[in-house]
Amino acid sequence: MLNAYSNWCIIGLLNFHPRKFVFIDMRCSVNINPTLNLTYARNTDFSMSSKNRHISLGFTEENVPAGTHMCLIFTDEKERIDSLLKFLLSGLKEGDRSLCLSQKVTEDDLREYFAKNNISYDERKESSAINLMDTGEVYFEDNRFDPDRMIQNLINFYNDSIKLSFKGARVVGEMIPEVEKMPGGDRLLEYESRVSMLTRTVPVTAVCQYDANSFDGGTIMEVLKVHPMMIVNGSVVQNPFFIEPETYLSEKQNA
Repeated sequence: MLNAYSNWCIIGLLNFHPRKFVFIDMRCSVNINPTLNLTYARNTDFSMSSKNRHISLGFTEENVPAGTHMCLIFTDEKERIDSLLKFLLSGLKEGDRSLCLSQKVTEDDLREYFAKNNISYDERKESSAINLMDTGEVYFEDNRFDPDRMIQNLINFYNDSIKLSFKGARVVGEMIPEVEKMPGGDRLLEYESRVSMLTRTVPVTAVCQYDANSFDGGTIMEVLKVHPMMIVNGSVVQNPFFIEPETYLSEKQNA
């Protein structure tokens, strides 16, 4: 298991050489649902036009395809908040419906930030363009972490967004270390892999935030393996650690 010092090494290497990583295969014990179906029914309501959209994330000059699944491994809380606020503001400007899962961002934070950009938070909340929810209440409903429920929640959020005439849907969520102690928490990496599979057909744009100070190095390495893209120094880059979800889940199931 990697220690706290290794976390800093990981972050340092990412910051200096995001495209020149040497792949390190960290094996850890992860329980995978033995009945997991690795395919998804294509009965969702998205349109091909939304799937083919390229959108702004707000915190980088690059546009990315709608449905990009990316992670931000951070050590600086200011960096996390800054990217989160810009991501949500960009969603409003792009005509997306946004969901923010956070225990640290408040409605007053959003109200103040949007007001500086001549946008009324309360009006956008009323129209359901912006949705702020507590991380724990969503992730740990019924005091357990359930990937099946979470995946269905993402599908429902996207479909409802399109029905409400939004151009697309985006989600930003901070994962909290309490997940490791929750029933079902050992399925976290399964969930992240399945999100990568889901976004192929349900183009929810997702930013997953992980505090490198709150998770051990082994967990951070596994998190990197299940996100095809990552945010490094304000840029979105291809993740050299990424393992295709079907392969990742199969390896864990057979371990």
